[in-house]
Amino acid sequence: TIHKGERIGILGPNGAGKSTFMKVLLGRIQADGGELWRAEGIKFAYLDQQLPERDEQTLYDYIAGGLEGLGDLLRQYHQLTRDSNTDFSDQQVLDRMASLQKQIEQVDGWAVEHRIEAMLDVLKLPADAKMKTLSGGSRRRAALGRALIAEPDLLMLDEPTNHLDIPTIEWLENTLNEFRGAVLVITHDRQFLQSISNRIIELDRGRLRSWEYGYERFLVFREQQLEAEEKANQEFDKKLAEEERWIRQGIKARRTRNEGRVRALKQLREERKQRRELSGPARMSLEQAGSSGKIVVEAEDLNHRFGDQLILKNFSTKILRGDRVGLIGANGSGKTTLLRILLGEIKPDSGKVKLGTNLEILYFDQLRNQLDVNQNIIDYLAEGREFIDINGKQKHVISYLQDFLFPPKRVRQPIKSLSGGEQNRLILAKLFSKPANLVVLDEPTNDLDMETLELLEEILLDFSGTLLVVSHDRKFLDNVVTSSIVFEGPGVVKEYVGGYQDWLDQGGKMLSFLTDERKQKDSKPASSKAAPVQKTEQRTEQKTNQKIDRQKQKALDQVTRQIEKTEQEIKAVEDSMAEPGFYDQPQPKIQPTLDKMAALQEKLDGLFEQWQALEDE
Repeated sequence: TIHKGERIGILGPNGAGKSTFMKVLLGRIQADGGELWRAEGIKFAYLDQQLPERDEQTLYDYIAGGLEGLGDLLRQYHQLTRDSNTDFSDQQVLDRMASLQKQIEQVDGWAVEHRIEAMLDVLKLPADAKMKTLSGGSRRRAALGRALIAEPDLLMLDEPTNHLDIPTIEWLENTLNEFRGAVLVITHDRQFLQSISNRIIELDRGRLRSWEYGYERFLVFREQQLEAEEKANQEFDKKLAEEERWIRQGIKARRTRNEGRVRALKQLREERKQRRELSGPARMSLEQAGSSGKIVVEAEDLNHRFGDQLILKNFSTKILRGDRVGLIGANGSGKTTLLRILLGEIKPDSGKVKLGTNLEILYFDQLRNQLDVNQNIIDYLAEGREFIDINGKQKHVISYLQDFLFPPKRVRQPIKSLSGGEQNRLILAKLFSKPANLVVLDEPTNDLDMETLELLEEILLDFSGTLLVVSHDRKFLDNVVTSSIVFEGPGVVKEYVGGYQDWLDQGGKMLSFLTDERKQKDSKPASSKAAPVQKTEQRTEQKTNQKIDRQKQKALDQVTRQIEKTEQEIKAVEDSMAEPGFYDQPQPKIQPTLDKMAALQEKLDGLFEQWQALEDE
């Protein structure tokens, strides 16, 4: 039973059925059995784990779509008033607007329109931008806005923190803690769950179990429960073994056996058969290479821009062997760019970067460009090998895959059929099979279940080499890094001792995507209901005065065309990489294609940032 005001976290390993359970509650999937009761008139809103499509919808239309009937009326009115081709001297147009205004006023729709505008403001999303032009982080924010605008009785969120930066996650935490309805959330972000949850539902081995407290207390009681369950299972198995010995006694004993005891034994066997064992966490290990030189990376007076955006200004750093460095910043601040500059993949506009000696680099890419989704699991990992060397010991490929929770029956499964978490585990399996003394991880925690996350932390803590990590997972950063490079504003990049919480304790404050919008919001006059039709010319004149000038529009159109062209180029390269045998070629033949993909992606990111800067002017 779910009650108003509850903020429930759904926990369970990857593949346990958490998303399926949520879709059953929504009615999108029919349960095989049992009963589902919903209160009459209850409103649901759902955030899918997958990002919304890149289509022709404007952001206003997409978010208003969360309001069903009223949303459709507002979309029509918004399209009429914002379309430069609308002829306001046409009586049919005026009649249509009058009809829409009347319908909207009857349901107090102008107050709702103000909510949509406020939501766009707080999420820093331009109303007339099209979904197809947005980055993953912006589309995730749009999806959150669509779910929240409905003010549902039950809000269901499937991995809401994916693609979000830390400021957005913290804003979402505050929003959910003030939300009056019930919240059901699936997440791998432990800090997020700890901040919002007041109840936990665990989906474990096919069974649901409810814990009437938040995540922190759940961990304590869950550990006690597992210990008690293990002890009970040991007692049960002891009794079963005794009964099995009795039934196997000699001929004379079998002739005189107690039939009631035989029936009891059959029941014990059935109970043992039905009892599901824990599948256990992944058993990952990292192949360590020999020591690198003392200086791993040295950067001096780095300056770099993307279009008009300043990323680095006179930035210098020296990373030594054994350092564990986290890169922290909002989406679009330049974390991945700095990472690639330090690795020598991108040349800065000015400044020097020097890589150390004897480096063996392991690089986990957040875009999963390393995966050929048309390959199967074992071919991707093995590369024709039967055995893999792990820290001086040979291990069969299938056995190694089992350590990463890929059972033998699944090793021929195509990669494209795997979940996001399983794809991440497979990349880690391949990377960890090769020796490294510099580990570079770009958003490694997305989609991983909590047990695998914790194991990854243990492996990194045992790793004696150098670590560079970009992550929005605050607890992960606190657990694995000893220093942080923080993007605090345009071109303002500083180093601090410790992880994310240590940075906050030292007075750190990240520029949030909310900051500018709140200032703008505070400076705006309060919205009023729409004027009647006779004032349409006045409203139109006001909107015309607010439109961007022709020069800016021309620049926007040019950037949009470049974005579309670059996306087409990326699609062509992706298709070539998906061709059978692409990864069978020698590395010198593959590398130019990979470099081209990286350059195109970098170009696309820069174009998105140019477009956003123009919209924000």
